[in-house]
Parts: sequence; structure tokens; C-alpha cells
Amino acid sequence: MMRILVSGLWICAITILSCYGAVTWGAGLFAKKEEPYLEGLQYQKLAPINIPMVADGKVQGYIIAVLVFTADARLMHTLPVPPNSFVVDEAFRQIYADPQIDFKRLAKYNVTHRLGEIRAKVNERLGAEVVKDVLVEEFNFVAKREVRS
Repeated sequence: MMRILVSGLWICAITILSCYGAVTWGAGLFAKKEEPYLEGLQYQKLAPINIPMVADGKVQGYIIAVLVFTADARLMHTLPVPPNSFVVDEAFRQIYADPQIDFKRLAKYNVTHRLGEIRAKVNERLGAEVVKDVLVEEFNFVAKREVRS
């Protein structure tokens, strides 16, 4: 009788210890692994910008530009205001005020320089090197006579 009682206690102890070991070991396998946040560049596409081209005191047409910019992902998440509005505003200012754009006399245009200026001014306004690159997705001119009312 004593042998059966000791064997029963022994079986209970082994069962409890094996269950405890399995739960402890299994917790490490099934635990949610926290993946590090991928830091790098974030791609942002902007809404189309319509920029009026004024010459001789009249609107000659509109430039329609779709821009894309890449920004530092870590800084993007810490900024109180997203840089999208700053990029749109600076692109509008740069293109609107540029005397080299004349659609009556077409010539090659240094787009790389203008995009670099936009990037530099936006970063200056934000106070950090947030915007890494500004890219042109689409750049069109629509004459005023071709605009539908």
C-alpha cells in the first residue's frame, strides 16, 4: 500500500514539474517578438499642384506638378507638423517666382537645381534635415485657352 502511495505522489510530482517546464519553455517560443522599427527613408507623394504662370500681366496658363519627396522616417514621426505642406508651399513659391520658366520661348531648364533649392528651403524652415530628396513625378503646362471652365 505504501508503495502505491509513493508511486502516485511520484507520478503527480513528475507531471506537475513537466507541465511547469513545458509552460515555461513554451512561453519563450510563443511570445510576441518585438521587431525593431525600421528606420530609413519614407516616401511621400503629394497632391497635384496647380501653379499659374503670369506674363505681361495676364495668366498665360498653369503648371501642373506632382512631386514626391523622401524623408527621414525617424524625424517624420517626431515632427509636430508633417512636411508635406512645407514642400508644396516651397515648390509653389520656387516655380511661381522663377523667371527662367517661359513657355513662349522653350529652353532646357535645370530641374535638379530647382528641386535642390526646394529641399534646402524646406529643411531650413523645418529646422532639421528631414527631407532627403524631392522628385518630379509629373510636370505639365496647360495653356489658358486649353483650360475647361
